Amino acid sequence: MSAVTPLSQPAIVRALPGLNQPAPAFDALTTHGRKTLADYKGKWLVLFSHPADFTPVCTTEFIAFARKHEQFKALNCDLLGLSIDSNYAHIAWVLNIEEKFGVKVEFPIIEDLSMKVAGDYGMIQPGASDTSAVRATFIIDPTGILRAMVYYPMTNGRSIDEFLRLVAALQTSDLNKVATPEGWKPGDPVIVPPPKSVEEAKIRKDQGFDTTDWYFSTRSLG
Repeated sequence: MSAVTPLSQPAIVRALPGLNQPAPAFDALTTHGRKTLADYKGKWLVLFSHPADFTPVCTTEFIAFARKHEQFKALNCDLLGLSIDSNYAHIAWVLNIEEKFGVKVEFPIIEDLSMKVAGDYGMIQPGASDTSAVRATFIIDPTGILRAMVYYPMTNGRSIDEFLRLVAALQTSDLNKVATPEGWKPGDPVIVPPPKSVEEAKIRKDQGFDTTDWYFSTRSLG
């Protein structure tokens, strides 16, 4: 059996970042100049990677992100794309999307030829590709804490509406100290945290919530 040489191992594969831990810092060239994680302090950030510029599935995703950009901004949330392509390729692709599809991409895209940011964020998945970032999406809160991460396969595009929904849900949970049920949207009832003791459970039905059982109560935020 031949020995495995170091060159056969992807150098950029690292441990995945952790939920509710500080997001990996970055300082990178983008289509809007240099950007660092610190630039986004005080705002939510959706950082998302795509396999390559000038590819069909990625183009549909960027069009969707661009069309929803104002809705993200209304949630105090910025968008930041990334792929292992040059800044020149990013610029050409952005111009192509505007020319061919009539959609302006007005958020930055990171050039990551070194794969440094992709490696730090676990965007390189050897089972899918050693040289391209998969469709990874990270939601970072205004204090720089990583709150959610979602991975998609190379072949299937993401639902951008889901990330809008998730940012709104995270903000609602933070503000009101509640959870949100499956498919929750702004205006829907939220889930009240379950009681932490037998005594609290006994009085839950009398606390004015819509209570199905002691552990399951909802309320309106309206």
